[in-house]
Amino acid sequence: MSSILIKDLVKRHGAQVTVDHVSLEIGQGEFIAFLGPSGCGKTTTLRMIAGLTEASAGSIHFDGRDVTRLPPYLRNVGLVFQGYALFPHISVAENVAFGLQMRNVGREEARRRVDEALSLVKLAHLAGRLPKELSGGQQQRVALARAIVYKPEVLLLDEPLSALDAKLRTEVRTELRRLQSALGLTTIFVTHDQDEALSVADRIVVMSAGRVEQVGTPREIYQRPATRFVAEFIGLTNLFPGGLDGHGRFRCEDGECFAVTTTDAPSNASVLAIRPEQVRLVRGVPAPDGESAVEATVEDVVYRGALTEFVVRTASGAKLAAHLQNADFGRDELRPGDRVVASWPADASMLF
Repeated sequence: MSSILIKDLVKRHGAQVTVDHVSLEIGQGEFIAFLGPSGCGKTTTLRMIAGLTEASAGSIHFDGRDVTRLPPYLRNVGLVFQGYALFPHISVAENVAFGLQMRNVGREEARRRVDEALSLVKLAHLAGRLPKELSGGQQQRVALARAIVYKPEVLLLDEPLSALDAKLRTEVRTELRRLQSALGLTTIFVTHDQDEALSVADRIVVMSAGRVEQVGTPREIYQRPATRFVAEFIGLTNLFPGGLDGHGRFRCEDGECFAVTTTDAPSNASVLAIRPEQVRLVRGVPAPDGESAVEATVEDVVYRGALTEFVVRTASGAKLAAHLQNADFGRDELRPGDRVVASWPADASMLF
């Protein structure tokens, strides 16, 4: 496994800049997720790390070794893409062994490595089958076995779960995290799926328009987004435009005024953000001291099993989403048209 150092990485296509001075340090054995909308530069960055796309500027180092201009086969990286790219006419074991044959690994050593790789992905019992005889999840695990069989320094995954259904995605990403942890492989995982990034990564790199918006743990990215873009892209967020009034309160453009914790707030904050799960709804009960509160009317109720999603509208016309756990909420069932008080802790407010 290798550490990775990326310095001012740039990719230009004519006048268009698709990756704009990206710098990042990745530790040995770390699992990193590149997360962002389509076209943000995450896959292009991965391809430059792999050596499949030439960098326009900047450098890439594995364990201090400059690999920026090296071809992929000299970088010792394992690659898994959206498509499984399995050879349909040969067996699972032969598919996994293909890369070893290209590296002139001896027959006995190749057999040992293939057996080991298939055991790691729990497919040793299917070694003799053809790819068409496997499920989508099993085919994806064959692609993983093929990527790790020659013991790469770095594992690069470009949206490898996108072709799977929701249940299989959950199962395979759990296996992927287990496998990465067992091997201690330095891993970069490209995805546009927030749940995938939050559930598997040690750290997440959120990208937008070719730039890095924020790097942090899943908890940091979700609970303390550094920019409005991150707050809006990760999860659902209520947004209120306005500004600080100098007395520890945020005054919205529509007239509402909310208590906030201003220790780390920018003095020019123009947007207040609050996650729906931080909001509580009650009938006719004042909010506790130190909380923001606003009277509202329930407009929409959607039951989701473990939680219920509410949309309420304040007297000024602003909409507010609230997600309430059904284990804690349910006896006093709310319906559209009910009058409520919506409140949340002052320190739950995020200012941008």
